[in-house]
Amino acid sequence: AIGFQSPSITDDLSLMTNPIPNVVSLPYSEPQPLHLKSPTWALLLRVLADSHLSRFEPSMEASAQIEKCQLRTVVQFVKSSPTSETWHTVLWFTIDQPVPAVHPDAEKYSSNDPSVLPFSYSLSTLPALLQEAGDNVYAIPKTELNSWPVLPITFPNVALYLLATFQESKTHEHDSTNALGKLARLITACYPSAKAGPPSVAEQEEPKGSLMRLSRKFGIGRGTKKSGTGRTPESQELITPFKSEEFS
Repeated sequence: AIGFQSPSITDDLSLMTNPIPNVVSLPYSEPQPLHLKSPTWALLLRVLADSHLSRFEPSMEASAQIEKCQLRTVVQFVKSSPTSETWHTVLWFTIDQPVPAVHPDAEKYSSNDPSVLPFSYSLSTLPALLQEAGDNVYAIPKTELNSWPVLPITFPNVALYLLATFQESKTHEHDSTNALGKLARLITACYPSAKAGPPSVAEQEEPKGSLMRLSRKFGIGRGTKKSGTGRTPESQELITPFKSEEFS
């Protein structure tokens, strides 16, 4: 599911009825976060990687107000109910907005803390799902290795950005004092079975397509060799064919 309204979270998965649009325009003043939801983190990466014709663009208003529009992404993991055992992954997107120096929470919003929603998310009423997020959110911070993307950006390049974010987080997963490891810890906790099992035939094939060539060029997905392919399960997922019927 994709849209500006709060997504419906249910364990009864339905087919995606509407195609992902070619152009997704993000507003600037009073930005309502856009969401993209999937049953799993890995499937979300596959959806983005396969959506070659789709891209994020700043709205005309945003382009007129700011020279460099940067994408601020929040990853959320949520259940349909406290008793459910099934997790869903939701990505939220807004355009970054500078924090006024006189703002009472300027220090908090400038901290680059992955547990703090970006300032741009405070400029409109948060969707109910985000209001109740608790600690199951990761606001992707700017790091030396991984800066915030500049709009416009294609969906496959967003997939690369998320994959790079995961790989950086993975290096800090077992260091509880390092906030960057939070994303990897959340993914491991929500989807523990994702690590299990041998790689499929498709996963053992040589990477194909522009996305995986870029992935190899920038060294993304080379951190783990347990599968025998030199790729993590997340990067392997990008290679397998995607069908929109899988995603809702």
